Amino acid sequence: MLKDSYLVGLIGSGIGPSLSPALHEREAGRQGLRCLYRLLDLDTIGVAPEAVGELLRAARLLGFDGLNITHPCKRLVVEHLDALDPQAEALGAVNTVVFEGGRAVGHNTDVTGFAAAFARGLPEAPLERVVQLGAGGAGAAVAHATLTLGAERVTVVDALPERAADLAAALNRSFGPGRATAAPPGRLPELLGAADGHGGLVHATPTGMAAHPGLPLPAGLLHPGLWVAEVVYRPLETELLRTARAAGCATLDGGGMAAFQAADAFRLFTGREPDSARMLADLTELTDGAVGAPK
Repeated sequence: MLKDSYLVGLIGSGIGPSLSPALHEREAGRQGLRCLYRLLDLDTIGVAPEAVGELLRAARLLGFDGLNITHPCKRLVVEHLDALDPQAEALGAVNTVVFEGGRAVGHNTDVTGFAAAFARGLPEAPLERVVQLGAGGAGAAVAHATLTLGAERVTVVDALPERAADLAAALNRSFGPGRATAAPPGRLPELLGAADGHGGLVHATPTGMAAHPGLPLPAGLLHPGLWVAEVVYRPLETELLRTARAAGCATLDGGGMAAFQAADAFRLFTGREPDSARMLADLTELTDGAVGAPK
């Protein structure tokens, strides 16, 4: 049943700079709706990521219509949900929860968000050999999206070898044997060298976020034969993107993914069709820069 007022929020760590409240509230206002979007920051509240289930229950009791979920809770939240849509189930990660009919149903709009941003921002990028750094909740989504876009092979690199292996196995179950492999960080020089002219790097770890500044790999591994796609969008220009551009790489910032996944979540929360182009323009304005385009 459609309403004209919605209460939604975001659970995650270090989410103070998030633009999700502005994106959702602006689009709601344009559609004549009232939307209150609240941040439930684990760091501010002072609880561990494992408390996501308690926050979920509290939000439901307080009358929330839904929640977005971000690092580090995209996988942890799954066990606390009543149902998953097929994509979220395949991923084992959720970034959107809708409270409907007394149930908490998990979805994942990161997949469609990243795919739309990549197709828009790096339409001619070679996809023969893709190296992905990060196998967490966001990593699962963007790896699925990259393979859906036509990547021949994705090599998943993570500091936790078992996590990379689990994601690669899940990708092969979904897309066919040999489409994904796992590798330790020590193989990054070899892998990025082999991708020269044939692919690029997808970065899907929290490194570079406002709360987790820094570079996720040695700068010397980047070279002009690579494209680099970033998932982090706050700040929009991460140290990785600055370093990659200086090395001559084509780059894609995380802004497009943020706007397009928000549009898909808005649709789930409200049952209304969002204007994704307007939401992308909002994000561009809010970050005062060109979003989702190669630089």
